[in-house]
Amino acid sequence: MKERFALAALFFSATTVLVFAQAPPVTHNTWSSGAPLPTAVWAPAVAALKGQIYVVGGFNSSNSAIAETQIYNPAANSWSTGVSLPTATEQAFAAVVKNILYVFGGSTNQCATVTNAVWAYNPKTKTWSSKSAMPTARCDMGIAVEKNIIYVIGGYSPSGGGTRLSTVESYNPATDTWTEEAPLLVGKSEPSVGLVGTTILATDGYTASGDTGDNESYNAATNSWSSLSPDPTPRDWPCAGAIGTQLYAAGGNNPAGGGSAMSLTESFKMSKNTWRTLASVPQATMAMGSAVYKGRLYCFGGTSSYQGTVLNNVQIYQP
Repeated sequence: MKERFALAALFFSATTVLVFAQAPPVTHNTWSSGAPLPTAVWAPAVAALKGQIYVVGGFNSSNSAIAETQIYNPAANSWSTGVSLPTATEQAFAAVVKNILYVFGGSTNQCATVTNAVWAYNPKTKTWSSKSAMPTARCDMGIAVEKNIIYVIGGYSPSGGGTRLSTVESYNPATDTWTEEAPLLVGKSEPSVGLVGTTILATDGYTASGDTGDNESYNAATNSWSSLSPDPTPRDWPCAGAIGTQLYAAGGNNPAGGGSAMSLTESFKMSKNTWRTLASVPQATMAMGSAVYKGRLYCFGGTSSYQGTVLNNVQIYQP
């Protein structure tokens, strides 16, 4: 009899531990705040690497390009300082393949001049190294990774009086080589880009005629772009990324607001070719750094308006 009571007590204790160990329920379509950036920035290059999110470069509150690397730990909601880039950069973009962080292009003077530099960071050696340069120098492009190939999409070049690029180039980290791919149907900079399944989506952005809601999908197997249902709200410079089956675009430059930021959040479901409106960003922001990590969209820094107040916000969206 005593053994039965002992076993029952042990079972109850184990059950109790399991109950208390359960994760709290997820509240969907909500925003929360993370610990603020140590250095407020807009237009940094951002990517998730080995459980942490790297915020590289950007413009500081003095509108100076910086080389600083700020590292956010989502689990601890804390910041640390990483190894700075060899050179200051802003309006560059980042991606990760096989635990190496790559930073592409950018500028030091708000894209009056642009670079084709490619930097790679190895977290094991904590060093940056130079890689094969992009064929097309640019800033404000989109970045997506599909089957360990990095696609650099659109962007801006100051040549010829200022060009919104339709150029798409892919980088193979394994061979350190570049390939020219089929161009965008609409040349644009500051787009919303993400990978849904094996399809790259590139929507929104700024064109030669202003903001666009243009929405395109890229099939790497056929090297072709197709038009999709446009974003009902044209914008550029949003916080964007793909989570599951949808592409999310939050905030951005409001073309109807005289250069002010918007708080609108929308998502595009490719399987239905439709858009829907979601919970608004708490702080209307543009030119944020974007990263997707463990099913959440992280938005770092940005500005309240074009060349306005530089923010140190960390705004986190739970779909």
